[in-house]
Amino acid sequence: MQLFATYRSRATRNIWLAAEMNIPLDIVPVWQTYRIKDLTAPNLPMHTQSPEFLDISPAGAIPVLKDGDLVLSESLAINLYMAQKTGGPLAGKDAGEEALMVQWALYGMTAMEPHSLPILYVHAEKRRDTPEGLAEIGTHVSALQRPLRALDVHLARSGGYMVGGRFTVADINMAEILRYAQPEKGVIEGFPAVQAWITACQARPAYRQMMADREQEPANLG
Repeated sequence: MQLFATYRSRATRNIWLAAEMNIPLDIVPVWQTYRIKDLTAPNLPMHTQSPEFLDISPAGAIPVLKDGDLVLSESLAINLYMAQKTGGPLAGKDAGEEALMVQWALYGMTAMEPHSLPILYVHAEKRRDTPEGLAEIGTHVSALQRPLRALDVHLARSGGYMVGGRFTVADINMAEILRYAQPEKGVIEGFPAVQAWITACQARPAYRQMMADREQEPANLG
């Protein structure tokens, strides 16, 4: 399998899963255009608006997985595919578990990531202590309360994991969505089951290696 991506993207969840499941993954670097300071410079690496990448994925967004004739975008779908194809304890054991994994992926994508990701951006852009940044953070923290409460109740009732009472691809997908909110202290900490769960997820060796590799990648080119 080839993964067209960089580490500083949603591909982290794909790289983490591949490491957990020992899936050979050939990472083909494709940079986001906003991370390249001079798009007119000669000999640029492949980026999201490069003709050769757009030929693979007209949407012009990473990550993209290529597995034989299959070209698949959307990081959550990529993870569900890799888990289902490979099998084992991280995959759904039956149609019911697979459906629950899709359910939680969609819930995380629609109810949580639209609010967790902006929190990360405010912190990364060092706007946390500006009036505008504080207002933006407040809006998204407030919006996360209901889905975090739902997740907290679910985890407390389900043995501390998303699906099947064991660590699966569903945990990776949700943990990576909520990682974006972690720079804002007190958000996840207010939900004890969520806090215990994400702490356990992020203690896993595959996660720690993925994050260490991510830190080695430069934030920008040029």
